Amino acid sequence: MELTNILLLSQIAGYSVALTLSFCLAVPMSLHQNDFKGHCLLFSTGKWQETDGQFNVTWASTGFCSYPIALAVLVFGICVIQLYRMSVFYYRGTDSSFLSAFIDVVVSIAMCLLNLASALIVTLGFITWCRDMTERFPSCEIAAGNNIDQKDEINTINFYIQMGTAQFGAWALWASWVGLAVLAMVKLCQYHQMENVRVSMYIERQRLINEGQN
Repeated sequence: MELTNILLLSQIAGYSVALTLSFCLAVPMSLHQNDFKGHCLLFSTGKWQETDGQFNVTWASTGFCSYPIALAVLVFGICVIQLYRMSVFYYRGTDSSFLSAFIDVVVSIAMCLLNLASALIVTLGFITWCRDMTERFPSCEIAAGNNIDQKDEINTINFYIQMGTAQFGAWALWASWVGLAVLAMVKLCQYHQMENVRVSMYIERQRLINEGQN
């Protein structure tokens, strides 16, 4: 199998993985916001009330949850488009152009940065929330399921597993885009090398023609 086919199949596999992982980020984050009545626990803080043991929450911006969800939707869309393109290339026995490969590199690098930001937001935001939870409970996991905020009527039963799944999805997505960026750059370098070979062959052919005329 030629290197081009191996790269193409690797990219198809990479985009398939990224598409699947987008659900691991979007679904638990969406379920979390539904359970928390539209609030987002990421970077939210508060104080434990001595009178009734409730947690008086100062909710952070919902954007901290909306961003990973929106990014996961964007990843899904890009992966669907790329899988369709590359499947067509594979079955036709062709591949993308140099310009298309260059665009793939730019998009992949941009998605690496966006997904890194998403992973950091989910991880650091959850750490901030858990820091307050462990002031009363031995661990953040034990805090899940306890009635800690009657005022906002939030459902805390599943927040720990939801955030854990979202963290996994966010970091795995970032890793998959790093891999896709590497594959795209390898393909671009391959095209550049092929172009150099063509130019060298053209120059050599012209030299031989000129020598023959002399």
